[in-house]
Amino acid sequence: MKAGISGWSFPGGLSGIKDFGPVAKQAKAAGFNGLEVAISLEGALTPQSNEKQIAAVGASIRNEGIEIAGVATGLLWDLSLTHPDAKIREQGKDVVRREIATAKILGVDAILVVPGSVDVFFNPAAPVVDYRDAWQRARDAIAAVIPEAQLAGVRIGLENVWNRFLLSPMEMVQFIDSFNSPAVGAYFDVGNTMLMGYPDQWIRALGQRICRVHVKDFRRAVGTASGFVDLLSGDVDWPAVTTALREVGYDGFVTAEMIPAYTHYPEVLIDNTARALRAILRG
Repeated sequence: MKAGISGWSFPGGLSGIKDFGPVAKQAKAAGFNGLEVAISLEGALTPQSNEKQIAAVGASIRNEGIEIAGVATGLLWDLSLTHPDAKIREQGKDVVRREIATAKILGVDAILVVPGSVDVFFNPAAPVVDYRDAWQRARDAIAAVIPEAQLAGVRIGLENVWNRFLLSPMEMVQFIDSFNSPAVGAYFDVGNTMLMGYPDQWIRALGQRICRVHVKDFRRAVGTASGFVDLLSGDVDWPAVTTALREVGYDGFVTAEMIPAYTHYPEVLIDNTARALRAILRG
């Protein structure tokens, strides 16, 4: 397994990184093997970025001697694939298509996709969607973009997030398998399972459906988003996680998604995370 770091872990990462070169240089210096990039409304990678601009981002990262661990986006929270408004769902599908196209240009074989939501925990104004509608709308949206993913050689990695949807590993397995396509898999997030489950159980259930792994730690006693903490400082049983990943044959990127960046001396977060992740992957 290879250690990756999300661009969201760096200052300004959530709003859109303007130059991935310095970020890649810092990630490489800390000891990471890969940097996960994200499509944002602003910055070097946006839905409007053309092939030349995307290729330049890839070059700026690889010139620092580091790989591109994956392609993500946070745009699918607002442009949800399960939104009651069909126009917004179409915009969401266009975002997934942009992820696929971006990944192909960058030579990356997996993208992160938020499959929709029943509600959005950090946005009370977001509509509450009936679970049955969410299931069907998400299926329709993913099915519509599978041909493009297959043609590009890119896997659509559905992430388990706090969306009150696909709440158990067996449900995630059922949803993924319903497409009967190797182009659909799981972008599995270890920390996101901790509120109601055990990550090693999710890993064994998902098995080879896992195309990427996100890691962060979580303190169950907090029970809110404030419970997400630095690696090794929460309740995740990391030896059980790495054992399960090896059992299912996973050998890809394990990417730390540390949000938000430290308010002061944010470079320390990157170094601390690299040290912790090296220890985890040795376990």
